[in-house]
Amino acid sequence: MEPAWRQQGRGRGRSQEGQQAERSRPPLQKERARPGAAATAGAWGAGRGAGTKSAPSLPPEPPRAVSVQTKFEEIRKSNQAAAQRLAETRISSSSSSDDDDDDEDVDVKVDQKDGKRGKILASTFTTYTDQTGGDASGLARTGQYVTDLFQSGALTCLICIASVKRTQAVWSCSSCFSLFHLPCIQKWAKDSAFLVSSITDEDFGQKQHPWPCPKCRAEYPPSSTPNRYMCFCGKLQDPPADPWLAPHSCGSVCQKELKPSCGHTCLLLCHPGPCPPCPKMVSVSCLCGKAKPLPRRCSNKAWSCQQQCNKLLPCKQHTCTQPCHTECSPCPRVSVQRCVCGRETTERPCASPQWNCQQVCGSLLSCGNHTCEVLCHSGVCPPCPRSVSRSCPCGKTKSSLPCTEEVLPCGDTCDRRLSCGKHTCSMRCHRGSCETCRQEVEKECRCGKYRKLMPCHKEYLCDSKCPKTRSCQRHQCRRKCCPGNCPACDQSCGRTLGCRNHKCPSGCHPGSCYPCPESVEVRCTCGSSVLAVPCGRERSTKPPRCKETCRCPPSCHHPSRETHRCHPGPCPPCRQPCLLPLPRCRHACPQPCHDRVLVKSQQVQLAGPWEQRSEPAFVQKALPCPPCQVPIPTACFGEHEVSPVPCHRQGRFSCQRPCGRPLTCGNHNCSMECHLVTGGNKCEACDEGCSKPRPPGCPHACSRPCHPGNCPPCSQMIRQRCHCKISMLYVECTKLTSAAEQTKVELGSCNNQCPKELSCGHRCKQVCHPGVCEEKCQQKVKLRCPCKRIKKEFPCSLSDQCVVQCDDACRDQQRKVSQVKEAEQRAAQEEEQKKLQEELEAFEKRQQRGGRRNKKRGRREEVEDEGGRMARWWRRCAAFVLVPLGGALLSAAAFYLLNTA
Repeated sequence: MEPAWRQQGRGRGRSQEGQQAERSRPPLQKERARPGAAATAGAWGAGRGAGTKSAPSLPPEPPRAVSVQTKFEEIRKSNQAAAQRLAETRISSSSSSDDDDDDEDVDVKVDQKDGKRGKILASTFTTYTDQTGGDASGLARTGQYVTDLFQSGALTCLICIASVKRTQAVWSCSSCFSLFHLPCIQKWAKDSAFLVSSITDEDFGQKQHPWPCPKCRAEYPPSSTPNRYMCFCGKLQDPPADPWLAPHSCGSVCQKELKPSCGHTCLLLCHPGPCPPCPKMVSVSCLCGKAKPLPRRCSNKAWSCQQQCNKLLPCKQHTCTQPCHTECSPCPRVSVQRCVCGRETTERPCASPQWNCQQVCGSLLSCGNHTCEVLCHSGVCPPCPRSVSRSCPCGKTKSSLPCTEEVLPCGDTCDRRLSCGKHTCSMRCHRGSCETCRQEVEKECRCGKYRKLMPCHKEYLCDSKCPKTRSCQRHQCRRKCCPGNCPACDQSCGRTLGCRNHKCPSGCHPGSCYPCPESVEVRCTCGSSVLAVPCGRERSTKPPRCKETCRCPPSCHHPSRETHRCHPGPCPPCRQPCLLPLPRCRHACPQPCHDRVLVKSQQVQLAGPWEQRSEPAFVQKALPCPPCQVPIPTACFGEHEVSPVPCHRQGRFSCQRPCGRPLTCGNHNCSMECHLVTGGNKCEACDEGCSKPRPPGCPHACSRPCHPGNCPPCSQMIRQRCHCKISMLYVECTKLTSAAEQTKVELGSCNNQCPKELSCGHRCKQVCHPGVCEEKCQQKVKLRCPCKRIKKEFPCSLSDQCVVQCDDACRDQQRKVSQVKEAEQRAAQEEEQKKLQEELEAFEKRQQRGGRRNKKRGRREEVEDEGGRMARWWRRCAAFVLVPLGGALLSAAAFYLLNTA
């Protein structure tokens, strides 16, 4: 099948003589009669004009295949010659004007070719939009796809990250319109279906799984796997690479159904990307239907007459006030409305008239005994729920009772199924929900590895972690007691994409990652020309050609470069004169610019004869300006004489005479040979010592050599003891000699407390001081009254003059203590009298018994007498010890009570 533009010149009634004359015309004359640009524009114009009333004029018949081939060979040879000239100009090291002219000629030719192609595309879409009112916004996307198709290196296969050439078989996605190599997309579809089937299918390979587009991820069924190379419109298989047609195009009218569907088809020739909006003109009325129909473009046929709608809204009270539109919105006004039951009224939007209040109905039901418990409702109340046939709570016994009586439990076993679904309730018939099943059963864990006796209502989960690999085929499940349906991997993929710039943002997945969706802009050096390429292609894509002037700042000292066009790579070397002021003088350098000069690099010394010497490499270096040769009269260092010196050697010299300058001490002159005096190189220093008098009181000599002005302050330290003769102090000599008397006293103090004792026995409170300590002791001392009860503090110096007297409380305490002591003494005397009386009575009793006593009785009495004597002796001792001790305790208790009172 041949393109439409090839078929238009046939069968138009042309005579054989005319055809023979055209065949006999020279090829060059034929090409002048029909240039390639006009042929291409005519072909696209024919496709566009197919849908209009007046068909455009038909283009002349194209030349035969032999003429096309001849023209193609001429173009190919001219391009090869231009490329060879360009390569020769870049390889040669010389930068002559002839080479620059050749480069400019090649750039001009390429720019003319690009400009002609851009004009053809612009004229094509301009004619298309002129037929539909000049609206070119819908054609922007299609125009971008067509432009990228004609531009070399603009289209990239996102699977292999390689350029799509016009001679390669491709496949275009019907959703995102991206181009892929046919073998790449076939392998992608096969691998995608294989991975999904290997993960999800138990019977591997039996099910048919869809495969996604690498860019937009639109899914295609297995039957849509591309196996043939088709043109963009799908009419021609294996379209030939025709230089007069768009790459991968058949040249026929597209004729695809436009989207959104309007019943018309695309009028462009077979093209990449989406079809443009429908350009047909239709007569349609406005949205509300009040205005008369107007001719409008089919893709933008909806229009508003801007009149008020005035349709009655669903509230049946108001009309629509909005301008012309399709469907009216709910009424925005507010009105007073009653609820469903009619008890309450409130202001509500007209759009929602039906509303319910929160009150219970309360109407009497049909049984006459109960009221309706339903919230606000319309219509008749439901029947009484107790009037129907009821059963006991377990449902075994049914009864028909009045609605006023409750159905009692039947007393049988409940037997309702518990929540576990395996056992029944063992309780008696009861109201409410049954209890939780607590029977002990042997349960198997979720993964099926272990069994265990446990209550029926509990779920058994073991602690074993699932070792299976998740769907990503990279990570283990590691879920506790996994039943086998491992969840999808929740980790991020993180693998580096094919662009080598980004990482996969998707979740962890099997197989290869989707291509990088980002696009990168490749700009020329100045940034005016931009070429958008897929991410990863920016390294191998050449910058686009630019017609602007090179804006690179000069790499040398000149303010601007020589005018030349924008180009990739470094700029040519500067040829302007240097004109820089030479160092150490103000003369200008007459040599050409030498800031960046190619210099032969140093050769690396070979390690042995087995290594081959490499070719010399050239590096760019900034060479210094040559030395200035202008003679300049110059004086010597000491200005003893003036002699001519070359400019590059300009500088003062030594005349070999004595210097004679005064030294810094102000007392002697320099005896050195004539020399330069600068900040770092001065005359010799005076070697004599300082003989100036020292300040009064300073025993040290000046440490500096002979110097001008006064001597510096003496910085040596003087060793002396403080006033208290304990610490050794070191004082700077200049401070001690120049200080006043009071300052000297302060310098001689160690600032510690004076260690001397006053006459009162306390330590002196003053800081280390000379002389005798003051006798006014301010130490606090405590004085007590005679009874030791009252305690007061007085300065030590006033302690001899102060006396603390007892008060009435002290006297009362003394009186109480004396009374206690007297009472203790009387008690002790009475005890002693009592003991003596007892002893006297015992003695009298022994005397009264008298007579002869047997031996045993006498011994027993003697033992008793001895025991009595020991007991009496112990009682006497206890009386003499315990009585004073008890008195002391009583006195202390009385003293404590008196003080607390």
